[in-house]
Amino acid sequence: MRCENPGRRCVHWHDDGAAAPRWQGVGRAVNGLRHEIGRVLAPAVDLIFPPRCPLCGDSIAAQSGLCAACWSELTLPGQPACAACQRPLSDRMATEAGSLCAPCLAKPPRHAGIFAGTLYDDASRRIVLAYKHGRRLALAPMMGRLIAARLGPLGPDWLIVPVPLHRWRLWHRGFNQAALLAREVQQRCGGTLVVDALLRQRRTRSLGGLGRKARRKELAGAIAVNRRRADRIAGANVVLVDDVVTSGATTDACVTALKHTGARDVRIACWARVLDQL
Repeated sequence: MRCENPGRRCVHWHDDGAAAPRWQGVGRAVNGLRHEIGRVLAPAVDLIFPPRCPLCGDSIAAQSGLCAACWSELTLPGQPACAACQRPLSDRMATEAGSLCAPCLAKPPRHAGIFAGTLYDDASRRIVLAYKHGRRLALAPMMGRLIAARLGPLGPDWLIVPVPLHRWRLWHRGFNQAALLAREVQQRCGGTLVVDALLRQRRTRSLGGLGRKARRKELAGAIAVNRRRADRIAGANVVLVDDVVTSGATTDACVTALKHTGARDVRIACWARVLDQL
């Protein structure tokens, strides 16, 4: 068993090849103990820090959710949807089962679908900003629940892989937001979490404000499969987890690397999906 990020800021541990069954059993026991301790201490924590909605600040019943009014502001994907990428379709466009959206008709995707907990809007944006930049890590379970609801159960042959951060950005931020969501998804859907399957080989500038072509150019050659995990990726089904899918440049770079190594189906799971850029 090896730490993904040696040093004080390491937040994730993973199995190492043949030792997987033993360490996965230990991991489940530790998670169970952590959950039980959290359950016992929850009333005391709520007394000292009364639960508040992370969006509006109103009182709520538990630390891991939103108030009813803010829940209603989230836009959840529904049916009918594109058979290839799950983009919501109008009733007029979805003329029959297996209907495709215009982008998928123009260029069939290499992935096996985008499973988004929400569609990107003001409410989902505020949540992801509070989570990623406001360090509200307690939002991860709620975000993971919505992602898992869209993704559904996974078989034991599926690998759960987060979009990687460059080591310097990980050191600066202190956590990989995609890896925390991937852990929540694995706990609810099954499969095996492999947090270091993908690596950022070089540091890239922030993609915010860049157009589609500029994003793809910036990411060219930046993401690759970890050579130590190549044997596990080859022939496997993979769920790629990220917080927000915007232009698709980052996830496309990850899918390309995974497919080049021999991955079969690659599904994309995310908290929020921006539709007008995909």
